[in-house]
Amino acid sequence: MSLVKSTIKNISYWKERVDLAAAFRWAARFDLHEGVANHFSFSINDDGTKFLMNPNQVHFSRVKASELIIVDANDPDTLNLPGAPDPTAWGLHGAIHRNCLHARCAMHVHSIYATVIASLKDSSLPPIDQNCAIFYNRYVIDENYGGLAFEEEGERCSKLLKDPQKKVLIMGNHGVMVTGNSVADTFNRLYYFERAAKTYIKALQTGQPLRIIPDDVAEKTASEIENYANQDDQHLEELKKILDYEGSDYAS
Repeated sequence: MSLVKSTIKNISYWKERVDLAAAFRWAARFDLHEGVANHFSFSINDDGTKFLMNPNQVHFSRVKASELIIVDANDPDTLNLPGAPDPTAWGLHGAIHRNCLHARCAMHVHSIYATVIASLKDSSLPPIDQNCAIFYNRYVIDENYGGLAFEEEGERCSKLLKDPQKKVLIMGNHGVMVTGNSVADTFNRLYYFERAAKTYIKALQTGQPLRIIPDDVAEKTASEIENYANQDDQHLEELKKILDYEGSDYAS
């Protein structure tokens, strides 16, 4: 191993950085991103208030593990420091990591199909297929969009994620926030939420009646998938292997 690579891998929280960088790269490839907006974070201390985050205004397709910044949700001077995060990222993710210890990882995007759902008067996601059933009783809808997610708006949104079972916030008129206990867990949930949202919107477009899964079966399916061992970890590992095979610099 070269001295440069060895030095890079000695950066704190290297595995978490690599996982997060891979998630950014694939979010771009899956078209979940939007310009140089949107943000992912992962908490690195016991109370969750210090977290890794993407640098301000860097495209998801260029994020590198070594360039992720560390943000302190309890530092009021954060936005005045060199390398400060995007103010809306600070407002939204800072509030979530201060107020929701169970949300170790948080991923916010304006992905197309999730945002379409967030733009409907009824932003619920009915269990019409197995992917939709994953989220049965496991999301909350924000009905009170208040503009860009600066500190006050971020605090308001974070209060909607207090229930550890509700790991998806459908942000009315805005997008989606997905949380989890690891990068792999959260990215897997984000991926499947967008897939589920796409299926639902496509089904609505047919104009045909929806085939709704019964409540008991939907809950059973959601529980079974939650307990499906290592599927989320393996998903991210396979995505990292693809990046490695292609010679990507995400893990640098």
